[in-house]
Amino acid sequence: MSLFHQVISYLPEVARPTEKRLSFKEKLKWTLIILALFFALGLIPLYGLGPNELRQFQFLSIILGAEFGSIVSLGIGPIVTASIMLQLLNGAGVLKFDLTTTEGKKDFQGLQKLLSLAFVLFESMVYVFTGGLGPAQGINPLVIVFQLVLGGLLILFMDEVVTKWGFGSGISLFIAAGVSKSIMVRLLSPMIASPIVDQAGRTLLFYWETNQPPVGAIPAISYFLGQGDLVEVLAALLAIATTVAIFVIAVYAQAMKVEIPLSFGRIRGHGIRWPLAFIYTSNIPVILVAALLANIQLFATLLQRAGFPILGTYAGNVPDSGLVVWLAPPNLLSLIVRGALRPLDVAHALSYMFFMIAGAVLFSIFWMKTSGMDARSQAKQMLSSGLQIPGFRRDERILESILNRYITPLTVMGAITVGFLSSAADISGALTSGTGLLLTVMIIYKLYEDIAKQHAMDMNPMMRRFIGE
Repeated sequence: MSLFHQVISYLPEVARPTEKRLSFKEKLKWTLIILALFFALGLIPLYGLGPNELRQFQFLSIILGAEFGSIVSLGIGPIVTASIMLQLLNGAGVLKFDLTTTEGKKDFQGLQKLLSLAFVLFESMVYVFTGGLGPAQGINPLVIVFQLVLGGLLILFMDEVVTKWGFGSGISLFIAAGVSKSIMVRLLSPMIASPIVDQAGRTLLFYWETNQPPVGAIPAISYFLGQGDLVEVLAALLAIATTVAIFVIAVYAQAMKVEIPLSFGRIRGHGIRWPLAFIYTSNIPVILVAALLANIQLFATLLQRAGFPILGTYAGNVPDSGLVVWLAPPNLLSLIVRGALRPLDVAHALSYMFFMIAGAVLFSIFWMKTSGMDARSQAKQMLSSGLQIPGFRRDERILESILNRYITPLTVMGAITVGFLSSAADISGALTSGTGLLLTVMIIYKLYEDIAKQHAMDMNPMMRRFIGE
């Protein structure tokens, strides 16, 4: 046994169920338990935490399934980083994993867990020693690092529990949970929670402000109707309408597919349809663009503190000048309703949309070529399964040229769609970030498909009618 196999054999893991197929009720039970535990961990603050400089990147915490300042401040960041890195290295041929075999999948998953553990430690130290989650005066920084590592390990094993015992994966569940929580707060919260901080900048507790307008859109409508402020009522209604519209369009786009008819070369009269999704590279491009945008903002803040504001400056948490202003989405609909729209705001919105769409296209093409989704890889997969296009010779080059007619346009058009929808949600004041909203739509749609396919017969009759089976 090699050293690598010895190391991964000693890694702790969640035991798989002894049953070959878990029932719907069993999967639902474990999914709800992990979901409740995830929300509970997000309420546990880090002991000895000083100023929380990551608070301004709240939109990033939603995508990462994190709660900055809590024990789960890392969220799914280490797992996602390790997964993306391995996918790219495997797709580019730097590492060789045969994912069609059980042994290859086991090696890939073992290395992914090993990398995830390394990133848990690395990101914990980066967060603490760069001042993002710095310790309070008199607290050893390693105390904060230990808590972050503990939270990262809990998320890692919770993801395993969901993957083996629940629906989908923990990564998807935590992202959808974080976005859904954000939407519910922005939709229903009746009051604003304001922090009380001490002289060191540490948050001592929160108190509810009863003399301020509600943060939730629905309570705000009632509040401003009572005040006779129809402008604010219209702004709240537009936020709700925008969120619903983006959600519906994203569901429709997610359901669109191009189906290529294929036949079994040795069995006449039998064939299948190979589906190619319109959003071909899924949500990966928009995640990478959002991560790049967050890094630009993070480095802009650090450079400003160091006295070199080459990426722009912030006034508090609001972009004030430089590149960061052109990459910050203004709320156009709110500005229009309030009569405060300026030509410069429109220019900022257009530059933000261009960045999101162009970035999504570039990352989508890059991901397609390096993750085994290109025409050549798909052609090899089809031929290895004994499939071919009816009426054409069984030749990899012919199949590749035909697939190229579909895959390249779908890669570009799907990326333009997700980039546009994400940026449109941001500049129109949706109840959560556009990236988070798209991710949640895709996650829920995939979960719906999996449940309808695997558990149509053993679920509750009422749930079966809801799913549409």
